[in-house]
Amino acid sequence: MTKPDDLLVDVAATVESQRSNQMSLTVVVNGAVITGRLAPEAVWRERVAEVLRDSDRLGAFAGVFGDAAATRAEAEAEAETDTETETETDGAGGSGGSRGSAPSHLHFHVARILQGTVGIPETGGMYRVAIEDVSAWTVGDFSYTDG
Repeated sequence: MTKPDDLLVDVAATVESQRSNQMSLTVVVNGAVITGRLAPEAVWRERVAEVLRDSDRLGAFAGVFGDAAATRAEAEAEAETDTETETETDGAGGSGGSRGSAPSHLHFHVARILQGTVGIPETGGMYRVAIEDVSAWTVGDFSYTDG
């Protein structure tokens, strides 16, 4: 098992704690390049649930990603914040603090898998990537232009 990059875990934790979906990131996972914006897990789950609910064939799967799952993800994020606050109060805080409930995945939206000169899908997709599988990353996203 690969040890996740602590800095990348901190980026993911900041996305979760700030409830922001504006952080652009590009990662390499098993040779695939994925580029897009990160979203908090609860926001990502709800968006996936919305897409599934709108599908005639996949609507039954919406509950897996929807309200109960989002509530669980939010509770885990709050527990992490509480743990960090307690650790800082004890004087042992900082970036070297406890990672017991640190994010384990990145949640991309408006994301593309880069293949040659094409981003798939063109409109952007929703991807969940295990942080421990990321072999390289950079802040920002790549986009293609004609010309």
